[in-house]
Amino acid sequence: MRLTLEALAVVDAIERRGSFAGAAEELHRVPSAITYQVHKLEDDLGAPLFDRSGHRATLTAAGRELLAAGRELLAGADALERRVRRVATGWEADLRIVVDALVPWASLWPLAAAFYADCARQGVPATRLTLGREVLGGVWDALADGRADLAVGATGDAPGPGYRTRPLAEVTMVFAVAPGHPLAQAAEPIPAAVVRQHRAVVAADSSRRLPARTVGLLGGQDILTVADLDAKIAAQAAGLGCGFVPVHLAHQLIASGRLVVKKVEESLGTPERMLLAWRSERPGNAQSWWIDALQRSPLAERLSFGATLPQDADATDVRRPASRRRAKLGTSR
Repeated sequence: MRLTLEALAVVDAIERRGSFAGAAEELHRVPSAITYQVHKLEDDLGAPLFDRSGHRATLTAAGRELLAAGRELLAGADALERRVRRVATGWEADLRIVVDALVPWASLWPLAAAFYADCARQGVPATRLTLGREVLGGVWDALADGRADLAVGATGDAPGPGYRTRPLAEVTMVFAVAPGHPLAQAAEPIPAAVVRQHRAVVAADSSRRLPARTVGLLGGQDILTVADLDAKIAAQAAGLGCGFVPVHLAHQLIASGRLVVKKVEESLGTPERMLLAWRSERPGNAQSWWIDALQRSPLAERLSFGATLPQDADATDVRRPASRRRAKLGTSR
């Protein structure tokens, strides 16, 4: 190959420093070596790269085209070197974390900041993080499909063997409607037959390959499907339907009266148990850092948050064992 990274670095230095002498000084080479390399590159490419008629060496059109793409190659090569050095020390080049919709993004930003700070303190290039959002079975689906290395807030059972888990939190779910919704004035506990007559708002399961899950729906109930829990809670507050909501995400609407908690016969039973999950392969340094940090962080306490509810709506009511119905239609939380 006639074009080398070394030659690109020479062209880049000349353009930035404005002269062959300046590039030689930066690259710790003699000016004649810089001149020879540029002449050779121009001969190999069959095009002049610099206009040398002025006081400052300026790129020709061909030189500008070469350097525009060449700088991307130089940056990519530098990043590759750093990633190889990082992997050699036990730190993954990339770490993909999938986060259940029950986990607020704001609770993860302090951990991400601490991760980058720890990498800087240890003098290792930070592992490149990718954070993704999934709903219900979509979290397990991302692990099973190889789209994620670590799951934060996985619920339900693993899709098979080969996974390791750690408990993260237990999330309390309550049945809630807008104050203007017909069920807001219904006698409690509200029978399943009455709830079934009203539309449920559901957050769609984001699974791609695994069977979609549904939680808290009654067979034959009309549904409004939305993309995530934030949209579900907002739709219920707007009076568009009913359903179970996590207390830690809806407590402000509950406290302000924009959502009314109601006791229903068909509750969700025990709180939703959330897990950290990953494949059984030995985790690298970055993944181990996140597993340990998530278990030590106040995240579990925040997710298990029990908001102050109206006196006639005791959050502990949903903790009594009760049957959980799953609709055959609908893919939702």
